[in-house]
Amino acid sequence: MSKNKDVQKAVLEYLNQQNRPYSAIDVFNNLHKEYGKTAVTKSLDELAESGKIKKKTYGKQCVYVANQDNFSSLSDAEMKTLETDVQKLTSKLQNLQNEVSLLEKEQKQLSCSLSTEEAQKQLETYTKDNGKLSEKLVKLKAGNAIVITKEEKDKIYQERQKCVKEWKKRKRMANDILNAILEGYPKTKKHLYEEIGVETDEDCGVTIPNV
Repeated sequence: MSKNKDVQKAVLEYLNQQNRPYSAIDVFNNLHKEYGKTAVTKSLDELAESGKIKKKTYGKQCVYVANQDNFSSLSDAEMKTLETDVQKLTSKLQNLQNEVSLLEKEQKQLSCSLSTEEAQKQLETYTKDNGKLSEKLVKLKAGNAIVITKEEKDKIYQERQKCVKEWKKRKRMANDILNAILEGYPKTKKHLYEEIGVETDEDCGVTIPNV
């Protein structure tokens, strides 16, 4: 059998088995690219010309489907049997999909959990940290430890004042710009903030502290 006949045979068998419309590229891909795209397209056209399959053209798109005349008609009883089988398979598919979904959820939860070895290492780390903090707490309660010097404390307060001042300045500048935009903006302030991605202090649950 020639190579062209091999392609035609494979294409015809596939369309008859699936019995649904496909484009040439669909057939090419579904045959796992075993045959060249040009050879598949040529075989489809030749099969259509011989009447073994049907070809429908929609604009520039061509669709190929098995010739229904080659299939024997089914009785009402056979149709009902097939419909029952389809319903059973559909139900089975749904159950399997639900099972897969549950397994994927379980797998995700397990992948996020610590292994026994990781949990032991984490426990050791927390135990050491807890011991150090407990020792520090005892010293603080006894008043035997100098937590911070006056100079360090003054420096921290100065840095805090500087940061709060800059915070207020930047917030005022941002509000001035946004208010200027709102003068010509057709929608509400909330919509503008959502559109450009502005998050206010209130959105983040923070307020500017008093200096």
